[in-house]
Amino acid sequence: MGLRARRAVASVGILVFLGVYVWLVIAVGAHVPDHPVATLLFYGLAGTLWGVPLLPLMSWAEGKPFLRKR
Repeated sequence: MGLRARRAVASVGILVFLGVYVWLVIAVGAHVPDHPVATLLFYGLAGTLWGVPLLPLMSWAEGKPFLRKR
């Protein structure tokens, strides 16, 4: 698969993932205790950690191995 096709597939994958991720965060966020610290921690972590699962996909889209074997 060429680089251009990989980037197109990755773009669609990222959009689908983010849509599901936002829906999941909203659904779980409804069950977070109504305390400012709990809300801050939950949404702070959720807003930061969304990129971690996308790293392998973005690495694949650029044709580079995510984890190099030594």
